[in-house]
Amino acid sequence: MTIEQVLNQQIANWNVLYTKLHHFHWYVKGPHFFTLHAKFEELYEEATATMDEFAEQLLANGGSPISTLKESLQLATIEETNEKLTAEEMVQAVINDFSLIIDELKTGMKVAEQNNDEVTSDMFLGLMGKLEKHNWMLKSFLQA
Repeated sequence: MTIEQVLNQQIANWNVLYTKLHHFHWYVKGPHFFTLHAKFEELYEEATATMDEFAEQLLANGGSPISTLKESLQLATIEETNEKLTAEEMVQAVINDFSLIIDELKTGMKVAEQNNDEVTSDMFLGLMGKLEKHNWMLKSFLQA
């Protein structure tokens, strides 16, 4: 994979994840509504910022970020959902998606390092740390 392919796959993932988190934000129900409604909003706002950072990094490197929903759905490894999930199932889906992205970021770091692109590698490392913290918090929520 090239750096452009890695970044575009992440742009695609974060675009799909943005939509999925919005879906969860709108459809969460139950006793954890207020907590999760706010958390999903926080996460989808973070998703759009992440997507933008990756696109700008790709442009700075002379690449072309994908910019359509069709392209995102074709490239993403994250799957969209319209299922009727419980609040706990929504949280588990986010954990699963973040875990997948963490694995892909590790691969992306290797590609970036092989191409002497320390900036992209650092971006991936910083995001990995953020996602690992999110996963720890979300897993703790499910253990309540």
